[in-house]
Amino acid sequence: MLIGYVRVSTSDQNLDLQMDALKTAGCDKIHKDIASGAKDDRAGLLDVLTYIRKGDTLVVWKLDRLGRSLRHLIDTINQINAQGCYFRSLQENIDTCTSGGKLIFHIFGALAEFERDIIRDRTKAGLAAARKRGNTGGRPKIMDNKKIALAKTLIANKSHSINEICSILKISRATLYRYLKRE
Repeated sequence: MLIGYVRVSTSDQNLDLQMDALKTAGCDKIHKDIASGAKDDRAGLLDVLTYIRKGDTLVVWKLDRLGRSLRHLIDTINQINAQGCYFRSLQENIDTCTSGGKLIFHIFGALAEFERDIIRDRTKAGLAAARKRGNTGGRPKIMDNKKIALAKTLIANKSHSINEICSILKISRATLYRYLKRE
């Protein structure tokens, strides 16, 4: 059975083009979403992924209607394949029922993995270069040695409450206790 999935990002956009294409392709049932592709919780996509059964083919008008990123697209299609189902994109002419469609899909997967590796390598190189310049990264420390010494003095003096000390130092109670615990 051919099961369709259509999506537009906003309610002022029209599903007609996608719907007509999927009906022409022979889809028996079509699931719809009006949601940004960046959203994780698309009800129509979740419905179609639970609706399809072994041997069914999920059909979309275009790849970008299914996945918000190449990684998400590949994960979704792998989930479909793991269910014993197939995937077909009309505009890109990809059909995982065929050996050629499987090849194209695996090429996309390899490109996505390559892209992730490049990003990871760039990130590592950037962090190493920053460390050489003396940048350790992370959130800046809110309390230096002077503030810690002042906090200890105020606490030892016992003339101020913890809330007053936190107000003077412009920090939270949790921050005060965290820095005192370290010392």
